[in-house]
Amino acid sequence: MSLLRTDMGTLDTGLPTPCIPSSTSLVDALSLFDTSSYLLIQDEGPILGYIVVSDVLHAMMHAHQLMEAYFETTLETAGSALTLIDEEAKVAYWTSGAEHVFSISKHDIIGQPAANFFPPDRLQSLKTLYTGETVYRKQHQPRPDLFALINARPVQLDGRIVGAVAAEVDITTEIRLHQELLHMTSKVQHLEKAVARLRPDTDPFARIKGSSPVIHQCLDTIRKISTTSATVLILGESGTGKELFAKAIHDLRELQTAPFIAINCGAIPASLFESELFGYEKGAFSGADPKGKKGKIELAEGGTLFLDEIGEMPLELQVKLLRVLQEKSYFPVGGTRMKQADCRIIAATNQNLLSMIARNQFREDLYYRLNVINLIIPPLRMRKEDIYELTQTFLQEFSLLYNRHIELVPPEVFKLLFQYDWPGNVRELRNVIERLTILTTDGEVKSEYLPDTLTSIDLQEQPEVQLTSRIHLHPNSEHEEREYSTETEQDSRIAANVGDSDDTYQQKMDTYEAQLLIQYLEAAGGNKRTLAKQLGISRATLYNRMKRLGL
Repeated sequence: MSLLRTDMGTLDTGLPTPCIPSSTSLVDALSLFDTSSYLLIQDEGPILGYIVVSDVLHAMMHAHQLMEAYFETTLETAGSALTLIDEEAKVAYWTSGAEHVFSISKHDIIGQPAANFFPPDRLQSLKTLYTGETVYRKQHQPRPDLFALINARPVQLDGRIVGAVAAEVDITTEIRLHQELLHMTSKVQHLEKAVARLRPDTDPFARIKGSSPVIHQCLDTIRKISTTSATVLILGESGTGKELFAKAIHDLRELQTAPFIAINCGAIPASLFESELFGYEKGAFSGADPKGKKGKIELAEGGTLFLDEIGEMPLELQVKLLRVLQEKSYFPVGGTRMKQADCRIIAATNQNLLSMIARNQFREDLYYRLNVINLIIPPLRMRKEDIYELTQTFLQEFSLLYNRHIELVPPEVFKLLFQYDWPGNVRELRNVIERLTILTTDGEVKSEYLPDTLTSIDLQEQPEVQLTSRIHLHPNSEHEEREYSTETEQDSRIAANVGDSDDTYQQKMDTYEAQLLIQYLEAAGGNKRTLAKQLGISRATLYNRMKRLGL
């Protein structure tokens, strides 16, 4: 041992002195000093020497001072604001970096409760001390005027927390620059929108987000539709963005100056619908504009009239719309002079029109006039691979709108987004992302910000049905009519008839799903891994589904 003394003449041998071998550790030897100030060192043979408790204390003090010098130099060299708080939540160490960031002298804060200088609810180090939580590069605000990235870990001794260490980097300047950038970007977006009104976007698909196979099929169908002036019927659940697809069809096949007039058939009272659609002459009815009013059909002249929610159109007006489609002419309300309808018609609905026909709620002849070409927009649950792109788009939109800095969307949030079935489709996803943006004030989206409908969902996988977009041309021959009738019957399998039992409905759904799986498997060259990836499900789920369907 380096503390060994060999001058035995100075040792008072009249006192009982413990004797230990030279291999004894200093930790084990310390307890023996309780009975004597000396410890004899002896292996086999004569006594080698002795150690004195005062020498040990001086050596330990020197080691402590050396370690403290290394420790302080290391902390000051780290380049960030380092804080240590002890078990009593008092500041035990405060680096010069912390002095610079927080403008608090170490002489003023060391030994004082940290809560005397910062709001306790903003102190991550206190949360770490009390809960043992470890964080890495978490954005927080220790003061209302200060933003920082923090790393924090608890200090543990003998299985209990005796303190906490926090390392913080001031990012206030970066956040303010980012907020200014958001503000300027928002202004640029407003300017771009103003310019877009004067010079429409050259890409008609710019607002349709997604790269899934079903979306690509829809876009291919739209390209084919754009070469015709035929009437189009868009089918899809509420919130799938049917108007976006209608606008894309319009932009592809019409001139930039051509009008796109949209009318929601479910939002206008039946008593006013006729005058909205066909317009009226002056003096047509009491309370009318004395100059008369142009209808939507006339306003859409040379362009496109989009009839959204066509299934909500009153039956008595369906007859008049049918005349417009057949004869390309109409009479305004109270008018005696026939006007020409020079516009292309695109209709959309989220209802099963064939079932409505069976219930005498929609005219069959109007259905076949509208259904010259149809386009099926897949629900979001059938193209979940597009959720990531849609989420990023909406986050960018709302972060600019609400002046929020979104730094991170954790994987667990995306996991919940992908597990949810989205009955409200893209519209519901957009609303959820707006909610997340509003609630996120520290730059990191958290799963608790999601609505209860997403956080309380059953995590078991739900069966999915894949829809495809198809073109149905209106039959012009007996052979085409038979083919059209067959495909129409297939379309009707998507929804159950009113009088069908649950078993019959499930059988129809299984038959339809099996046909689609076979079609997609052939398109994927028989590769089940590729098919599972396209459908957004695991291979095990695909195998189980095929087994259930007898494939």
